[in-house]
Amino acid sequence: MRTVRTMLAAAALAGAALLGPAAAAGLADSATPTPSGSASGAASEAGPTEAGTSFRTAAFFKQGRQATAQASTGDYLYWVFPADTGQRPTVTASVTLPDAALRHGSSAWRIDVYDGLRRRQPCVYGKQARLAAKEVTTVELACTLRPVRAAADAWSNDPLPGSYFVRLTVTGLPEEDSGQPFSARIGATSRDMGGAYATDGALAVPLVPGATTPETVEARAPEDGWSSGWWSDRWLWTAAGGVLAALAGVGGYVLTRGAGRPSRVPPAV
Repeated sequence: MRTVRTMLAAAALAGAALLGPAAAAGLADSATPTPSGSASGAASEAGPTEAGTSFRTAAFFKQGRQATAQASTGDYLYWVFPADTGQRPTVTASVTLPDAALRHGSSAWRIDVYDGLRRRQPCVYGKQARLAAKEVTTVELACTLRPVRAAADAWSNDPLPGSYFVRLTVTGLPEEDSGQPFSARIGATSRDMGGAYATDGALAVPLVPGATTPETVEARAPEDGWSSGWWSDRWLWTAAGGVLAALAGVGGYVLTRGAGRPSRVPPAV
């Protein structure tokens, strides 16, 4: 029995050692994911001060930075930023309107996010459309996407690593207010979701429109470059499970093999 207790204690210790880091990482992914690509404790670095007017002319900025623009009410404004495997991007927009005395009524504003294939991605959290009353001078919008996957079926419309376009526009306002100036501030941050959303396989290259050379793809890459697409913390859980299964097999053998031939039985029997 001492041998059995020793084996079980060793198995428990090995399991705790193996699963401890993985379990902590899993809990961190599901409960309090760590920020990725965001500025912490300091002001965000300056981004572009102009916006594009189409997908082709979208102004590029990186996560954690703020993009600003001055435009006229009724214009379509476009920006683009990179998002990598395992990230769950959140796009925020702040629109500053003219004084209430200069406006004739309420206005409706909206942001939409498109992936590198220009497929509109649904928002799982946040207010991507708001109605600003006449007396309101600031409109806050937000859109949190689904986690970016390393690969997906063509019909699934899942987010894939690459460029993500943000479009800001007014969808309703009095005709007299069309053309009035406004300012916009756009930002994007991500949370690392870990292996819970990992998939087998990876894209050959990220979905970066207009990128015909590796240099262009890297120019549109996140701060720390594109991920390889195959590593995730699922490998830790798989390895830990294999070791625990082996230890359980050894423990089960020790428990069931018995004590051998009783000493009171004569050798010839």
